[in-house]
Amino acid sequence: MIEKLRQLMKERDLFAYYIPSSDFHDSEYVGEHFKARKFLSGFTGSAGTLVVTQEEAGLWTDGRYFIQAEKELEGTGITLFKAGVEGVPKIEEYLAKVMPQNGKLGFDGRVVGVTTGKDLAKKLEEKNCEIVYNEDLVSIIWNDRPSLPTGQAFLLDEKYTGKSYTDKLSELRETLKDKKADSHILTTLDDIAWLYNLRGSDISHFPVVLAYTVITKDEAVLFLDETKLTDEIRAKLSQVTIKPYDDIYEYVKTLEGKVLLDPAKVNYAIYNNLQAEKIEEQNPTLLAKAKKNEVEVQNIRNCHLRDGVACTKFMYWLKNNIGKIEINELDAGAKMQELRKQQENYIEDSFSCISAYGENAAMMHYSATPENYKVLEPKNLYLLDSGGQYFDGTTDITRTIALGPVDSEIKRHYTAVARGMLNLSRAKFLHGVRGLNLDILARSPIWEMDIDYRSGTGHGIGFVLNVHEGPNGFRWKIVPERNDSCVLEVGMVTTNEPGIYIEGSHGIRIENELIVQNGEKNEYGQFLEFETVTFTPIDLDAIDPQYMNETEKQSLNNYHKAVFEKISPFLEPEEKEWLKTYTREI
Repeated sequence: MIEKLRQLMKERDLFAYYIPSSDFHDSEYVGEHFKARKFLSGFTGSAGTLVVTQEEAGLWTDGRYFIQAEKELEGTGITLFKAGVEGVPKIEEYLAKVMPQNGKLGFDGRVVGVTTGKDLAKKLEEKNCEIVYNEDLVSIIWNDRPSLPTGQAFLLDEKYTGKSYTDKLSELRETLKDKKADSHILTTLDDIAWLYNLRGSDISHFPVVLAYTVITKDEAVLFLDETKLTDEIRAKLSQVTIKPYDDIYEYVKTLEGKVLLDPAKVNYAIYNNLQAEKIEEQNPTLLAKAKKNEVEVQNIRNCHLRDGVACTKFMYWLKNNIGKIEINELDAGAKMQELRKQQENYIEDSFSCISAYGENAAMMHYSATPENYKVLEPKNLYLLDSGGQYFDGTTDITRTIALGPVDSEIKRHYTAVARGMLNLSRAKFLHGVRGLNLDILARSPIWEMDIDYRSGTGHGIGFVLNVHEGPNGFRWKIVPERNDSCVLEVGMVTTNEPGIYIEGSHGIRIENELIVQNGEKNEYGQFLEFETVTFTPIDLDAIDPQYMNETEKQSLNNYHKAVFEKISPFLEPEEKEWLKTYTREI
């Protein structure tokens, strides 16, 4: 397929073509229609960018996918560029080097963000290169490309959201007034879903509808496939004008005055169609959405309780069946999904679960397939990273489970990960602190062994939305494109998931979710702290208490006491007895 692409490039006098992982909305996860990078490269990870020139092809991805990408790109002729590793050029640096004088770089402007497009254009200025953004070459060679999704939308009840869409629009218009903006273009699907309390099924695990919206002082226009809306939804969205999905590209040409948009999110085609004066700032909805209101927070607690029951039942099932019946990675993942589906308000999983045994768990985002999976044995570690979408919240939890005897080195690693997770959970900090300031609490026990994990420690979580949400997160250094290093505010939900990944041997990750809450306010300022909302045992079979200090032991004991108190009332007698053992004091 790459040779076919090169032929089209040659016909259009393009030296290079840029294929990101994105859709028209800069979504992290995309529908099948938009998986052009996967179609051309064979790399199945969720993050990565393919660049094809007339002479070579390269794929850039981050540390979560290095091991996976090396395997999947083998024999393709595509070079893996490990983003963020010393000595590895960034995409724009690579193109600045290989592009000829007066060369042309092509891409579909609908799937490339403004910031990325501008950065590429600036980097190529010295060589007087031209950006050609008005044609999707992949569609020409992808004969059986999946069509755009057509699933029905649904409204999320105010008993879950805590605020009506009309109130949210009013607050957004006040923000526009403060910024002296006449209108606002919003293209990110989670922001649009949050703003209108509208959800859908256009992307697996990400309950959104493909849509754009423009908000003015007196009108809200929603661009989407109108067949997705029932009469009931239309009636409830009576203050919103509905227009066809693709009309946005002509509509923005008619906007006048000052238009607020986020250059990191709006696509290059919309930006270049817009003739009005631009105010280029972060979408105001990003922060508003991240700060969950009291109704959302209570709903989050409720859904996590049920999710914890499902996860605890899974641990019981696995511990009691390993070695007695054959269980493979796919079986285990399916069992977890089966137990979640039994819970009230379940919609779907919040992402494709990572069900990884032994050395497969060293790949942070490993994916078992019918062609490639391991059978679990009563030894070593098994890692399960999974989550659910419920009408009252979104969950993301990882547990690493000992399936039998594990050696002392693995126990030392496991205990370090548990210590880091518990240390961060106990943090108290003044308002103004960012996740950057706190990351060391989780990473320190691991760094003490001269080991690191090539990812952040945690990411924000949406409310019945995407499992990765900005602008909050935990990481030890700023990664600008991640936009996850904001000041932590009350109501923000963030995962806490340190890990250790030893290639060829094992992978360990333990993940809970934390909600920022007010602590004491005194002469030093407003202190904040974390409320843990994930309740499932941490496997004591892999803990070695000799590596823990008294504070850490007490922290684990307190957590397990809470797990037993909250989860045991929903278990069968034999499950409850098992849980008593696995939440015992150490």
